[in-house]
Parts: sequence; structure tokens; C-alpha cells
Amino acid sequence: MAIPKNDYQILTGIEQTFSADDLIVTKTNKAGKIIYANNIFLSISGYSEDEVIGVPHNLIRHPEMPRAIFRLLWETIESGAELFAYVINRTKSGDHYWVFAHITPNYNMNGTIIGYHSSRRVARPTAVAKIKPIYQKLLIEETRGTHSEFGIQSSFKMLHEIVRDGGYDGYDRFVLSL
Repeated sequence: MAIPKNDYQILTGIEQTFSADDLIVTKTNKAGKIIYANNIFLSISGYSEDEVIGVPHNLIRHPEMPRAIFRLLWETIESGAELFAYVINRTKSGDHYWVFAHITPNYNMNGTIIGYHSSRRVARPTAVAKIKPIYQKLLIEETRGTHSEFGIQSSFKMLHEIVRDGGYDGYDRFVLSL
């Protein structure tokens, strides 16, 4: 297993798209390392199967994606619940693509979480236009102060305030309204 270099310095600003009929699918183990990636994921991300299997899923994390969203993601799926989210991902070449993600836990026969399944569809442009300024605010909050964990906590709190102030009883309802 070769771990690909994910150099966040290389960003092209070019947005990749895929068909509304396509479904990107990955599965990870409990630690978030990829154990399965479908051909659509491989095609859009620009990685080969050999490059992604056994590698942390954050390989495709785009630096414009707030860490507070990933904190919410992990808290939600580790609790056994599902999560919907708009996510910007980074390709191997430095391009980016937006997805509407649905992440769920996978269980063994004893009811223990053994990993996670993520299905992603193309994101609606109107939803991306609404979520981008929110993500920008969260990112700014994450960079305030000298301690990154403090910034993430503050951004996480801000995210919950945005959802609550919008009149939604949870992040999923907020995201589904976009």
C-alpha cells in the first residue's frame, strides 16, 4: 500500500463534475481507512484503487472544508446515527468537486459498528451557493486563536448556532433544506 501525498499546497481552482446518475461509494473501517472504493470514486478523485485502499479517507479532504463538519460527522456516525452533508473534496491533481454525502455506520452481526459507508451524489449548485458562505465563516473561526482545537470547538459551536438560529432542530434538517 503506497500512501499518496496529499499536498494541500496544490489547488487548481478547477471544479470537476460528474453525472447526476452517478453514485460515488466508499467504505471504511472503523478508523476511517478506505476498504472499498467504486470506480466512480476512483475516476473523479484521480486515484487508483491501489493508492486508496488502506489509506485514511481524509486523503481527499479539501482545505476549504471546515474541520467542525468532520467533528460533527465523526460524533454522529460513531454514535450509530447517519449524517447528510455537503462536502467539497480534493482530487489527486488539485481540482475539487462538491458532493451531497450520506454517511452511515456498518454493523456486524452482534450490532457493533465495524466501519462506515458513504454514498455521494452530485451536489445541487443552489445548495452549494448557500453552504459556501457558511463554511467560509466556520473556516475563519477555526483559524482564530493560537490553538487549533480551540478554533475547531468555536467553529463547532458556531455551526450549532447557525442551525438553531435557522429554526432547524438538527444539522441534517438544515442540510436537507438547502
